Amino acid sequence: MNIVENILIDLARKPEVTAFYDEVTSTFSYVVKDPDSNVCAVVDSVMDIDTASGRLSMEHADRIIDFVRDQGLSVEWIIETHVHADHLSAAPYIQEKLGGKIGIGAEISTVQTTFGKIFNEGTEFARDGSQFDRLFEDGDTYQVGGLRCVALHTPGHTPACMTHVMGDAGFVGDTLFMPDGGTARADFPGGDARQLYRSIRRVLSLPDELRLFMCHDYQPGGREVRYQTTVGEEKRENIHVRDGISEDAFVDMREARDATLGMPRLILPSLQVNMRAGHLPPAESNGTSYLKLPLNVL
Repeated sequence: MNIVENILIDLARKPEVTAFYDEVTSTFSYVVKDPDSNVCAVVDSVMDIDTASGRLSMEHADRIIDFVRDQGLSVEWIIETHVHADHLSAAPYIQEKLGGKIGIGAEISTVQTTFGKIFNEGTEFARDGSQFDRLFEDGDTYQVGGLRCVALHTPGHTPACMTHVMGDAGFVGDTLFMPDGGTARADFPGGDARQLYRSIRRVLSLPDELRLFMCHDYQPGGREVRYQTTVGEEKRENIHVRDGISEDAFVDMREARDATLGMPRLILPSLQVNMRAGHLPPAESNGTSYLKLPLNVL
């Protein structure tokens, strides 16, 4: 059975998707409930950080935890669509409170190798993805209760980006934005605009009715925040990759646009935490964990 066939099997099943928005980082997290049981997955959670004071908090994650408990749900998976560069993951905290397995794309090892060098991590920092419970290869399937889920490797924004299709719902991470937002940048280490275009066209080859859920929305033109679209809408209306826009035209646009962008505000703390599956760096001799600020690197 091929990947598309796996997706089509459960396309008629519609998981209940609840979105949680973090205004500080413009990030959406999701609780995805199997329609036939009380089993769920959590996608792309957020840990709050005040960079001026170095204080961490779990307000966003606690909203998810409270919802899961109030609804009587059981967490089977905690999914990271990729190693985020704009917010810190709360996956270990949610796992401690609710259980579940933490999963990410198998190319996390590439990301860990790249940023392990940038942050001069020692040999104690494993670069094999072993901080996570499951490393997804392209086409891997897994279950959320009785709901069959499929992981698609969709690199370009980062090497480890995955799109997770759960029934008729696809969670694209930063591979796509809402149609009026276009696409995410492809200039981080390991990113590639041409690869991103091909990944997006792969997603857009799926059935038009597949719901797509965004990881971010930056409210172009000041409109109200949105997080859900469809494959069909993206194909018709996405300003960067709608039908008729060629690969070369996209690459030229994306590379020119990326050259004008500054680094995300939270990229340095985010990468150091997220490449560890949401764990902080090991505490030093005084019992305190520290995040590094490499100079003149990114």
